[in-house]
Amino acid sequence: MALLAPLMAEDWKLVWSDEFEGDSIDREKWGFQVGNGFYNYEARQWIHGWGNDELQYYSEGNAIVRDGKLVIQARKESLHGCGYTSARMRTVTRQGETLFSQRYGRFEIRAKLPVGQGLWPAIWMLPDDNAYGGWAASGEIDIMEARGQEPGKVLGTIHYGGCWPANVHAGGEFVFPEGKGIDHFHTYAIEWEPGVIRWYVDGKLFSTKQFWWSTSKRGPNGGEKPASEAELNPWPAPFDKPFHLVLNLAVGGRFLGPPDPTTPFPAEMEIDYVRVYEKEGGGGDPAPRGEGELPFK
Repeated sequence: MALLAPLMAEDWKLVWSDEFEGDSIDREKWGFQVGNGFYNYEARQWIHGWGNDELQYYSEGNAIVRDGKLVIQARKESLHGCGYTSARMRTVTRQGETLFSQRYGRFEIRAKLPVGQGLWPAIWMLPDDNAYGGWAASGEIDIMEARGQEPGKVLGTIHYGGCWPANVHAGGEFVFPEGKGIDHFHTYAIEWEPGVIRWYVDGKLFSTKQFWWSTSKRGPNGGEKPASEAELNPWPAPFDKPFHLVLNLAVGGRFLGPPDPTTPFPAEMEIDYVRVYEKEGGGGDPAPRGEGELPFK
């Protein structure tokens, strides 16, 4: 199946942004997640390390506005039993009130990322509510994530499928020209339309997805993969609901391993701006599901 073509710049209208021009974080736009994990109400248990065995404790004090940029700092310091601190911000308050979310659009962030073993900067999106079930039945969109020890590339990924452990993912990677890695400012973006998501770095398209699926099927041990089309949520679920933004700098975890003596601290993730656009004329009808292997075929 042919991939849908990217839209032109004139097809998008700016609807929300933060240029970080003041001297403090705008609490009408951003909230914080604090700690080293979360409570999983479905499993009725505390999940340490945010589900990834991360080593940092997230604190509000690790994010500041400096010289017109948001700066998220990872520090090597002990706090509440963790050996590192950092910050995780989202367009949702700490009490769970959504400050901004959107279904479909262009989401664009200009950022400079830290380099070093065990540093995990990410710009991503989560659904406002788990309409199709717990992670990842209701989806996750990773606009950009990077391993600090691999400064020459970034990844763009979607997580979907069923609730854990029936979750799956798909993505692509962008490789920078020599000497122009993540420690330089780059513009990271997705264009999300009904039935298609495209990833860009500095205006260069590097990944397009038109295939995914979602099921709410559950068993005694969590999510289960569907046995037939009848057990799938209607296309283009789960990427047909509003999602909010998340910005964070993690330390360690299964994705990239722990820091080592060469890792520089404090490490900083700098964000020049966050801009969200919507398509002129609305989202329209969803594109057909692209080619891919459904779990029951």
